[in-house]
Formats: sequence, structure tokens, C-alpha cells
Amino acid sequence: MRSALVYGLAVTGAATVRALHRRGVEVRVVDDSGDRRRQDLATDLGVELVVAPDADALDRLVAAADVVVPAPGVPESHPLFAAAAAAGRPVVGELELAYGWEQERPGGPRPMLAITGTDGKTTTTFLAVEMLRAGGRRAVAAGNTDVPLVEAVDDADADVFVVECASFRLASTERFRAEAAAWLNLAEDHLNWHTSMASYEAAKARIFDQQRPTDVAVGFAGDPVVMAHLRAAPGRRRTFGLTHADYRVEGGGAHQQLVGPDGPFADVAGMPRSLPHDLTNALAAAALVLETGLAGPPAVAAALAGFAAPPHRIELVGDAGGVRWYNDSKATTPHAASTAIRGFDHVVLIAGGLNKGLDLGPMAAEAARVRGVVAIGQAADDVAAAFAGRVPVTTADSMADAVERAGDLATPGDVVLLSPGCASFDWYPEGGYPARGDDFRRLVQERLAVPSIPPTVAGGAT
Repeated sequence: MRSALVYGLAVTGAATVRALHRRGVEVRVVDDSGDRRRQDLATDLGVELVVAPDADALDRLVAAADVVVPAPGVPESHPLFAAAAAAGRPVVGELELAYGWEQERPGGPRPMLAITGTDGKTTTTFLAVEMLRAGGRRAVAAGNTDVPLVEAVDDADADVFVVECASFRLASTERFRAEAAAWLNLAEDHLNWHTSMASYEAAKARIFDQQRPTDVAVGFAGDPVVMAHLRAAPGRRRTFGLTHADYRVEGGGAHQQLVGPDGPFADVAGMPRSLPHDLTNALAAAALVLETGLAGPPAVAAALAGFAAPPHRIELVGDAGGVRWYNDSKATTPHAASTAIRGFDHVVLIAGGLNKGLDLGPMAAEAARVRGVVAIGQAADDVAAAFAGRVPVTTADSMADAVERAGDLATPGDVVLLSPGCASFDWYPEGGYPARGDDFRRLVQERLAVPSIPPTVAGGAT
């Protein structure tokens, strides 16, 4: 490869440009946006940024490159892909590039573990990394994280990679393979990127496609779509789930244990948090590291005992007056929100935002656990329609208003849960779901820091 066209200049696009430059490849960079941030980034990278070329200009740019490298945010309906097909130019994504370079590494490639799913990918990725580190490995979380795989493979100190594989990263892979791969679940998402649900599913399924019989494929026993693909996986197959799986939970009360084919490997009581999805994420991560022999049961147990979930994922941000407040801003799909709701018995739910064209019904399926709903953002009417006739719904016009309304609805024993089920780019176009979660956390903590005022009685006495 002598030249490459990188389309999309954000975190992964910039990392790809740097990685290509390190290998002596001539790079042209294109983006549909020419905002100041991208212009400054292009200057820092020493490349010219071509902004939103017309069809003829795009055809010329594609034809002049040996390979086309789309950033993950470039949807499969983008004209770039038709232009590449017409010019006969290969389309190679970040995972595929990095995997190819790693295979050519002097001394041989290092192991890769891979994780996909609609929800739970990031937490499971970080869990697996902590288990590996507890076992003495120099593990790196890469892919759909702050460190793209094209950057991670140039880390000479790493000896194993745990790759978070979003569907839009998997979609353009042909050779990418992991010695152990886990598929957590499948529900509607990213239909603003994929042309159909079938396309989304097919992209996820690539995580197993290139495995060898000596590799291990791990799937969630409770998801029939995942299980159908697992049965066709070429590697050794392992399942995980709360019950009736190779990796499962056994026992009751204070005696619950996480159990694998070789017996118990961790006590649930030793985990800082053990909501149902915490347990399934832990089981999936454990299956990856135990089945490959990259870490043993003591390392798994130690990692689980000290693990703190990443922010914005059912994060406790306040506890006062018998009401707990949780920030689950990362729940940008109805499936993720319903998972969070199932973790509690009495919920005041803050939901809404920018709907990605998804059915919000799965959230309302958990209505028996919901005492009230505060609907927010552009999807407020959709949220209200989903819960109509089941749960009282009120609408807020800002996050501050939502916090106030939720606080007024909540009574001791309740949980106030920001689990939007929608994207955040209506109210938070720059910072996305982290900005939404940060705003919620700040407003909750401001509210709870206000000292209580005793009630007044007639005559002004207190």
C-alpha cells in the first residue's frame, strides 16, 4: 500500500492517519464536516482536509488511492462505498488494518480477545482487561474505546489486546480474528448507520466468522439470534447466562457464586455491584480469559472484587432522603434502558433524547417497575406514547427541569434513573452521552447539597 484515502477525521480517523504515516503511506483526508476542530486536527497531522467533495471529486479521490479507509462514523449508505466499488478500490476499516499489521509483527502476533453486542461491550471489555492484568498480563483495551486498535498495535509493551467491536467496525472486516470472541446480545440499534436490521446482525456475526477450531466463541444463552450464530461458529463454543449456561450463577442469597465448566471461580458477594447485567458481563469476560488460559480463577475473582464500572453506566451519583439517583446516560437504546430498569423495583425514569428510529416499546415492557416517567428531548412524545395508559408521564424542557420533576415524584425507597433509551445529540450535540451524564450528575449533586428547610407553621414560627 503506497497511498490511502481516510474518510472521517475524528478520534479513529486521526489515529489511522498517524499509523499510516508511521508506515510511510501517503494519506489524503476527507470529511463531510469542515468545522474548526477538524481543520485544526488536520493541521496538527500535516494533511490537507478535503471537505464534502461532490460526486466527481469523490470519484477522483477514490481512484487516486490504493485503499479506502472509512472512519467508523461513515454509514454504509454513504456514497463513498459506491465510489470505491466502482473504482475497484478495497475498503479497509480500522480493525482490518490493525489486524493485518499485527500479523506481520516481528516476533509474531499477540493474542486478541474481542467483544461485540448491542449493550455491555465497554464494561465487559474493561472487566476482561482487569482480569488479565490481575493475572500479570499487559492488557490493552482497544477498538471502540479511547484507543483505536490501529494505535494499540504500535504499543510495544502490550502482550494482549481486548477489542471492543462495534458493528460499524466489524462491517468492513474480512480477515479480523480473535482467539476468543464474545457476542453479548442483539437488539435494534444503529439503524441510522446500517441500511437494515439484517445488515446490523450480519456485521455483528463477523466476530465469529474467521475463527479457527482452536479458538473459542462465547455467546449469551438468553438471546436466540446470538445462539443461532454461535452454533455455526467454527471455534469451541461456550455459553453464558444467569442460569442454564456453561458460565452461570449458582446458589442463593449470600452464597451465590459465578461458576464455569471447571467449577466456581468467584463469589457474587465479593463484587461491588451485582445487578443482573453486572453478573452476565462478568461471566462473559471470565469465559474469554479462562477459556484461553490467559488468566486463572484467582485473577478473575480479584478483578471482580475491585472493579469499578465506567461512568454513565448505572452510576450512583446521589443518595439522600431514601432516594438513590443513577446516571445511565450511556443507555442510548431501549434495550439498554430496559436492562437498567430491570435492576430495580421502584423507578422514577428520565427517558428520551434523540430517537435513532427505534421502537421504544422495550422500555415500557418494564412498566411494572416504574412509578413515573419524566420525558425529555425530541423523543419526549415518543416516550409518552410508549408509556401511555401504564405509567404517569410528565415532560421536562431541560435536564434541570427533569431533575426537579423526578425529585418531586420520588419517595423513599425509589430510584431516580436517567436511562434515556435515546441518543443525546438533541440537547448535547457536542459532548454526546458523556456530556448528558455529566450534566445530570452535576444537577443531582447540586440538588442534594441544598440543606433541607424545615416546614413553616402559622405565625412564622418553625
